[in-house]
Amino acid sequence: MLNEWPDLPESILTKYKGVSPMCHAPAECSHTLIWFNHGEDKAREDGLMLPLKAREHKESKLGKVWQIHGNPVAENLSHMLGQVAWEKHLIAETGCSEEEARDRFTARYGESYL
Repeated sequence: MLNEWPDLPESILTKYKGVSPMCHAPAECSHTLIWFNHGEDKAREDGLMLPLKAREHKESKLGKVWQIHGNPVAENLSHMLGQVAWEKHLIAETGCSEEEARDRFTARYGESYL
């Protein structure tokens, strides 16, 4: 089942909650940027969500090159984007150093993707 965007937490990545940044069309679902190691709930709490069209997420009939899930490069980039956004947000909110933000991310999510 797809996640309807209005029911999800605010994203720290975009202020355009209903628009896919990939194609600029109305979003049909959302993508949680970090989902390994039981990180999906934490990512939702932290606003690491990206609005997408279903075909960009995991419903593509055009092949895996057009979607995030099942595409190893896109999955890795998703995790990296989530980590960079989380660290940047933490630094802006708390004034901590980049090194401290990286350490806190690793402690929260169990690993660093960078």
